[in-house]
Amino acid sequence: MSPHSVSRPARGQRSAGATAAAGRRAPAVRGALAALSLSMLLSSLGTGIANVGLPTLAQAFSATFPQVQWIVLAYLLAITTLIVSVGRLGDLIGRRRLFLGGILLFTVASVGCGAAPTLWLLIAARAAQGLGAAVMTALTLAFVGESVPRARAGSAMGLLGTMSAVGTALGPSLGGVLISGLGWRAIFFVNVPLGLLTFLLAHRHLPADRQRAAGAGRPPFDRLGTLLLALTLAAYALAMTLGHGRFGPLNLALLGAAALGIVLFVRTEARAAAPLIRRTVFRDPVLRAGLATSALVSTVMMATLVVGPFYLSRTLGLDAVLVGLVLSAGPLVAALTGVPAGRVVDRCGARRTTAAGLCATAVGALALSLTPETSGVLGYVVPLAVVTAGYAVFQTANNTAVMAGVHPDERGVVSGVLTLSRNLGLVTGASAMGAVFAFASRTTDLTTAAPQAVAGGMRVTFAVAAVLVLLALAIALAGRPGKAGPRREC
Repeated sequence: MSPHSVSRPARGQRSAGATAAAGRRAPAVRGALAALSLSMLLSSLGTGIANVGLPTLAQAFSATFPQVQWIVLAYLLAITTLIVSVGRLGDLIGRRRLFLGGILLFTVASVGCGAAPTLWLLIAARAAQGLGAAVMTALTLAFVGESVPRARAGSAMGLLGTMSAVGTALGPSLGGVLISGLGWRAIFFVNVPLGLLTFLLAHRHLPADRQRAAGAGRPPFDRLGTLLLALTLAAYALAMTLGHGRFGPLNLALLGAAALGIVLFVRTEARAAAPLIRRTVFRDPVLRAGLATSALVSTVMMATLVVGPFYLSRTLGLDAVLVGLVLSAGPLVAALTGVPAGRVVDRCGARRTTAAGLCATAVGALALSLTPETSGVLGYVVPLAVVTAGYAVFQTANNTAVMAGVHPDERGVVSGVLTLSRNLGLVTGASAMGAVFAFASRTTDLTTAAPQAVAGGMRVTFAVAAVLVLLALAIALAGRPGKAGPRREC
């Protein structure tokens, strides 16, 4: 018997070994996906569940609405300003270790929120909770590349998108039930058992951090770049959110500070030995296209939240309960679309699926821009469902395409930058699309605007939205030559 015949097992033996290995990996993959899905659910639930409690919290702490609004702002600012930095930190010190720390911080901060005796302690605990959410959000997408076979990456991204949509849809309704039955503290305490379950699943099933080669030192963490980026993002986010779209001297000053911060950050990163974000990362056309399209489409999606409540209440005459039910159709459609969209990505490739999602979003936005008031609720809900389904398909395909070609040592920071582009799009959309809506409605007070004026403003706003989606489609097609993904029949 030759040595070669000994070293090469028979084909049947190889197949049996591969099948056994796949069988052993399957439970680990399912456990890892369960942990990552719960982390997405927690972070999105934390965003929406507090909104419904603001009136109750204002009464409980004898505070004004602008004061209690910081309960929401503190959480969102922590995520927006720190998500890139924690992604980079995960690349340096180990993603599993940081991810577990983020889950633990989120859970402990949830206890602090529920037990807070004063408003400002509650706001501080919400900021800590937001930091934990930033860690979970930034590293979840990065873990897909390490935990899931590449052939199933699209399905995994679709599942994560579904869980994020479920958290968004569940937040207001669950929050209302908990406040009415158990009081406002329950909306924070509910995160504790979910956080502990997520921690246990992640500790057991997520892959261990890779060991560095002997003698390979750990690159230093870019503290100055981190500080400058956090301050820049905080200034921009505050400029977009304070004043509810009405730009005053404070908003302009914050925008100026953000512009100065960008200049200082770019100069600092050019001289840094180990920059927070290496400029070579942005040479990838797929990443550039993915970030630009994510920001544009997220800006458009914010229009549904800005315009919808006014159109449904002022033009169609729905009460608050019915408005909430109609608006919940969007997250529900996204939740139902995510997993099937992931399977389509795995089958047809990310480029084709991205284009299909953007086309659907543009068609839905165009239909909303042409909707007459006489079409009623159905005339709004059907195009809204098309917009949301298209967005879910786009988001799944775009995330898969961007993360597919990322070097393992940069998955954390790229995941953070990708999520940041979406968050900045949402923040910008709240202000920019709100301004378009107010201008097109020809009023300074939308709460008292005439039904016909609101309907006209809605149509103009979604016409602008359709143009932005078509621009995103052009960027996606131009920025991904030859990146069509696997050549399979769809």
